[in-house]
Amino acid sequence: MDTSLKDALKKAKRKQLLKIVITSIIVVLILLPLLYKAGNYFAAKSSTKLHEQLFLHNKIAEPNIQIDSQVTSNTSMFGGNIVTNRSKNINGYLVQWSTLTSSYDWLRIHIDYNELIPGSYWYGTEFYEYDKQTKNKVATFYHPSIQKYFDGVQNDLGAISQMENHVAEIAISFDRPYTLQEIQAKLPDNLNIVWLYMTSPIVDESKGPAGVQVYGFDPSDSPKEAYNSFIEALKKYDANGDNETIQKFLNLNKNKQFDEVKILGVMLTGQTQNFKVLENQDFIRGASVGATAQIVPYIKPKK
Repeated sequence: MDTSLKDALKKAKRKQLLKIVITSIIVVLILLPLLYKAGNYFAAKSSTKLHEQLFLHNKIAEPNIQIDSQVTSNTSMFGGNIVTNRSKNINGYLVQWSTLTSSYDWLRIHIDYNELIPGSYWYGTEFYEYDKQTKNKVATFYHPSIQKYFDGVQNDLGAISQMENHVAEIAISFDRPYTLQEIQAKLPDNLNIVWLYMTSPIVDESKGPAGVQVYGFDPSDSPKEAYNSFIEALKKYDANGDNETIQKFLNLNKNKQFDEVKILGVMLTGQTQNFKVLENQDFIRGASVGATAQIVPYIKPKK
């Protein structure tokens, strides 16, 4: 082959290669911002969804637990973490509760159920559940339709009322469902109702704790408005209708005013000596103490 022809072919190849390189660089420069923008869009969408789910879960399924802050960390175009700092308000005393570190990516969200689910402590016949990070005892609610619990239905009222200079939260489970008006007539004014236990799955608890989720809400200063907000939160939380317990509760109460809705139990907070009047009351099936705090001179209890 003629030398000049070879040179011409080489030159043409070099030009073609240069065009490919330049075209590739241009394509990359165009695609990178688009990929970055798309990645951030999907990550932000998942982040928003996870934030909403964490707030919804707290609103309907975390007795007397408040979210102090919820922030995004380790964020990137591919995903990140959401850190939820939580506490309990025990009659004006803030008690630290477990911090959740949940994650998200483009396609999925993952709530930190490892910390949401309490740990279990066994020693002989003694058993209780506790918050894994703080090691504080978790209060237990007992469903009136479940006849047998593996460790029996506990009543800590006698023990807690003997604690001096403390405030405490106690999960009170009723012998049968009551309306809020009926409950308020039975409880002393020096105890605070901070959470209403509305429903939970009816399962076999005789062989060990089933780890069921309880559902309820903080009645706050306006129980009727809080109940309506609770119902909307339940619908949003179980938008697909897959949660049998939630759907059963919604169907049972869909045509009822809040004054007619029956309540299975309450979370009370107060000074320990104020719980004594509830000892041996027939309407109380079980009473399980949760977090406690020692009273100090510089923080005045709410009641």
